Amino acid sequence: MARIVVVGAGVGGLATAARLAATGHQVTVLERAGTVGGKLGRYVRDTPAGPFHFDTGPSLLTLPDVFHDLFEATGAKLDEYLDLAPVDPIVRHVFPGGGPALDSCADPAEFAARIGAAFGDRAATDWQRLWRRAARVWQASHRDILRRPIDSPLDLAALAWRLGDLAAIGPGRTLRGLGRRHLSDPRLRMLLDRYATYTGADPRRAPAALVAVPYAELTFGGWYLRGGLGTLADALLTRCLDLGVVVQTGATVTRIDAAGGRVHGVRLRGVTAPVPADVVVANVDALTLYRDLLPSPRRLAGLTDRSLAGFVLLLGVAGDSGLAHHNVFFPRDYDAEFDAVFGHPGRGVRARPAADPTVFVTVADDPVVRPAGHESWFVLVNAPRHGTAAGAVDWRRPGLAEAYADRVLDVLAGRGVDVRDRLVFREVRTPADLDDATGAPGGSIYGTAGGLLRPANRGPAHGLWLVGGSSHPGGGLPMVTLSAQIVADDIGPAW
Repeated sequence: MARIVVVGAGVGGLATAARLAATGHQVTVLERAGTVGGKLGRYVRDTPAGPFHFDTGPSLLTLPDVFHDLFEATGAKLDEYLDLAPVDPIVRHVFPGGGPALDSCADPAEFAARIGAAFGDRAATDWQRLWRRAARVWQASHRDILRRPIDSPLDLAALAWRLGDLAAIGPGRTLRGLGRRHLSDPRLRMLLDRYATYTGADPRRAPAALVAVPYAELTFGGWYLRGGLGTLADALLTRCLDLGVVVQTGATVTRIDAAGGRVHGVRLRGVTAPVPADVVVANVDALTLYRDLLPSPRRLAGLTDRSLAGFVLLLGVAGDSGLAHHNVFFPRDYDAEFDAVFGHPGRGVRARPAADPTVFVTVADDPVVRPAGHESWFVLVNAPRHGTAAGAVDWRRPGLAEAYADRVLDVLAGRGVDVRDRLVFREVRTPADLDDATGAPGGSIYGTAGGLLRPANRGPAHGLWLVGGSSHPGGGLPMVTLSAQIVADDIGPAW
């Protein structure tokens, strides 16, 4: 039985802790915040009309089998803890210039029919051809990448790729290029581009292999957890406690002791004695780990390409909007948004808030999260990370956040969704706020941006592992949960 310390109580940390405790290890989780869940955050606003509840992080659960597997591996059933509800449409896409919206769903034939009805038969045929390629990419990724450790480019190169898989993955090709090759309708290209942002990347630079992301969502469905996605953090905490895991909040780890090339424990702020450990699992951003907790300049070199961040409005809205659960309102010029969010530091062009951004609106049809006759809106736009470098924005600059919140509401109004006269309240969350709340450097949602190769799960010191969205296999709830499985399997059982 190993003494294991997990640094961070995000979904990855809790999932790893539960798996390891279920196999006989002595596990302690140390979390700097006062609550668990990490980026799976929650916020409640009390009003005379009643309380409004918000998920401030992920708003959709995909690949539900990953979570069923997690709970079964710890001796429980997912349905005993969580109430999953399928979402249809998964996303309502509203395109510039008017015309029909496009509702996505988890039935490939039905979605193709919806594309045909909205955009014509050629568009539907194009999508089906792309879909066959996406299936090959997903199968290869799921088989060879998502459930196994990838420690270096050599590991990727050594995989026994089938020739058909290589052709589908298209090494060196971008997601934007894939869309231009397969899709004649610009609206479908725009839809495909959006999935690069799910990994924090620019579709013009993101690998074509990310076509597996929409395939997973539109094949296995999108799901909502009644009561909000934050209930996942509650369920994982309960599993950990039932399995004997010690979970300590308000405990800030300042250093990992790794003298002689192996971990010995961690140091806590305000505590003299170290916390001993045979194994340390770091559920923190890899940049934070290798910059602050275990300084490793060589490993820092590959972490400079940060993912995009998000600017968020939490809105209490009176009345019924008629919106779907998830809605995306696209701009006229998608490239202008990416130019703004990422900037061109090499050319001296600074990042900036996009003037005409894509706007994501989540409105859960769940009476638990809003008073009767009202709606809780989570509004998100892609944004540069917080900071002073050319690729960042100082979101603490006086007046900026409120002015940009006004701009986002004006953009929504211009796209036919004007709620400015129906607001009960609004709360603003910037990338700087996400940095403060979760320790995500600059508020970058996904750590490094896109790509198949992220920081390895096995760290440079013996007994150190990395878990979470900044490490392999990437960001998003299912990938983080698969990361926990990889780490727990690599550490192995206590017996």
